Amino acid sequence: MTMYKALTIAGSDSSGGAGIQADLKTFQERGVYGMTALTTIVAMDPSNGWSHSVFPIDVETLRAQLKTIIEGIGVQALKTGMLGSVEIIELAAETIDKHKIQNVVVDPVMVCKGEDEVLHPETAESLRDVLVPRAIVVTPNLFEAGQLSGIGTIRTIEQMQEAAVKIHELGAKYVLIKGGGKLQHEKAVDVLYDGKTFDILESDRIETTYTHGAGCTYSAAIAAELAKGQPVKEAILTAKAFITEAIRHSFPLNQYVGPTNHGAYRNYAEGKTEEAVNN
Repeated sequence: MTMYKALTIAGSDSSGGAGIQADLKTFQERGVYGMTALTTIVAMDPSNGWSHSVFPIDVETLRAQLKTIIEGIGVQALKTGMLGSVEIIELAAETIDKHKIQNVVVDPVMVCKGEDEVLHPETAESLRDVLVPRAIVVTPNLFEAGQLSGIGTIRTIEQMQEAAVKIHELGAKYVLIKGGGKLQHEKAVDVLYDGKTFDILESDRIETTYTHGAGCTYSAAIAAELAKGQPVKEAILTAKAFITEAIRHSFPLNQYVGPTNHGAYRNYAEGKTEEAVNN
């Protein structure tokens, strides 16, 4: 039996709903062996309104992790999440180039969920200029797409398309902008652009606040499908169906946060891909 392998370069979410924890759960659900290179450790304080504390991993420790995984084992796909510094972004890009990794999914994480301001503008600029050009798929949400494209606040599908064109010009082969709950539309709408064609991906809009880790999960599902050799658009359709069910069956952990349900697609909707997404 062939075991496909994928790597996530991302932060650790101590609550288990996002970051490398979400990525590993998603890889497992999609039949891919997952490995991790930690960039940060994020803890939350239940005595202070679930405020976040971020503990960075130094660059040389990350370099050692990457050597273990890529030179010692090998991967069919790689995804990035929270990277945290210009130096770490540059190391990720260096690694991609050195090992000629083709299936690179960049989730351009700029802030923790619930925030709406880039804390380190130089990191966002490095994501845009250094890492996005190396992506086969980049998966910004509306805020991230506005930052990467330079157009600012995005409220409509037409603005999503405008942003996708500008991000594609940075060098990413495919741009997937996620509408999420902030786009005013009766469906959950994502815009996919390959440099020539727009695909409007629609699925059920699920009214819930339990979406912690949704972006990580979506991009990890894409990476997993690419690791198995799926074409990009098919990988994205499967991932869209996967995250839709994960949100549909999400749940609360405490009064602060609720994650997506990584087993939902297998338990409730296995086999639904294109049927779950109108494009």
